[in-house]
Amino acid sequence: MSQDLREMFKNSDKEIVPTMKDGHEQRFLKRMEVELPVAKRPSYPWFTIAASLIILAGLGTYIFMNWNKPEPVETTIVEKNNPGPEERGISLGDLSPDLKKVEDYYMVSINMELSQLEISDRNKTLIDSFMERLEELNGEYKKLNAELNEIGPNDQTITALIKNLQLRLLLLHKLRDKLKELQTQSTEADKNALLTAV
Repeated sequence: MSQDLREMFKNSDKEIVPTMKDGHEQRFLKRMEVELPVAKRPSYPWFTIAASLIILAGLGTYIFMNWNKPEPVETTIVEKNNPGPEERGISLGDLSPDLKKVEDYYMVSINMELSQLEISDRNKTLIDSFMERLEELNGEYKKLNAELNEIGPNDQTITALIKNLQLRLLLLHKLRDKLKELQTQSTEADKNALLTAV
């Protein structure tokens, strides 16, 4: 019985072939056009021609500008004033990256302190005396650098170079404190002069 059903289904599939009525597709397309009309885009032939001309003009300009462009010539700048490392010798920062950081820190701090000095008639003599001492320390630093180049790096020279930088920075800190003290004294004197005048 089960085989009979299988055969029956096989035969029924062959017999039933779905077909559409004549003109069904035509009617469907007409109905689609009525329900969902296709919007026609207006054709602008002059617009496409103008766009093409603009693109061609831009491309032509680009090619014309870059066609005979001379290649840049590499120039080498020679500086006569800057001696090379062989002529200059070695400094504290050339010995190791850590010493370079130490030297850079102190040099930046010293330069920062020097840039913040405000010179006036009242404090000029004080600043000049500190600058003379700073020049002495700078001369000693140069001598220590020369010693470093002649003898070579050793602990005593390296320590002396670092101490020199520390002394210069300490000297500038003392100068800054003295200038603040001098300024407060002068402002107090000005206040007292105003009070006694009134």
